[in-house]
Amino acid sequence: MKIVIINGQSHTGTTCHIARQLADKIGGDVTEFFLPRDFHDYCVGCMQCILKDEKRCPHYERLRPITEAMDAADVIILASPVYVYHVTGAMKTFLDHYGYRWLIHRPVESMFGKQAVSISTSAAAGEKSACRDMADSLFFWGVGKTYRLGMHVFAHNWAGVSGKRKQAIDQRTTRIAEKIRSRRGHVKPSLKTKLYFCFVRLLQKKGISEVDKSYWIQKGWLGSARPWKS
Repeated sequence: MKIVIINGQSHTGTTCHIARQLADKIGGDVTEFFLPRDFHDYCVGCMQCILKDEKRCPHYERLRPITEAMDAADVIILASPVYVYHVTGAMKTFLDHYGYRWLIHRPVESMFGKQAVSISTSAAAGEKSACRDMADSLFFWGVGKTYRLGMHVFAHNWAGVSGKRKQAIDQRTTRIAEKIRSRRGHVKPSLKTKLYFCFVRLLQKKGISEVDKSYWIQKGWLGSARPWKS
């Protein structure tokens, strides 16, 4: 399988270690990015990606290597340590650039057949909300199956994590890796995703945006075609 890891920080801390551990257990070709090292531009709110075309984004070319890696991957791993109960600013900055790919606008059909993992660690608390930050985007991209792995490690680096906590992490990454491998090739989006898609489809028929409506017509989604059946 092809796996892409997008780290929300530029250092190899506990979150990065868990993401790599999971990728190793899944097995396959791994491409890894670190934010903000590999992408650091803030969304400027110009709306060009939504109102016209994503290529109009002033940061499109710099972001393209990560975008292409995600599109080519079978598994997307978003990993961020907790910063004040949420993802890092670098991860949020990255996710902000993909608003045009949300179901309400122009989702990419390949996402509906992918699996993804939202990973976060904290010294004591906040991993649930940080995982949710990333899982929200994964859902609205239409990703077929998303897993969450949040852990409070009571440490500032991997060396400080206790043996008992490392054992618990090992067990969780093993379980998720097994599920990902077992679902390979037959991933289907949840009922929640399908229902939300149908709701958006009704809105697109009314024509919220000509750019979005043209995209949905081109894909055949206003007719009988569905992205998860591609």
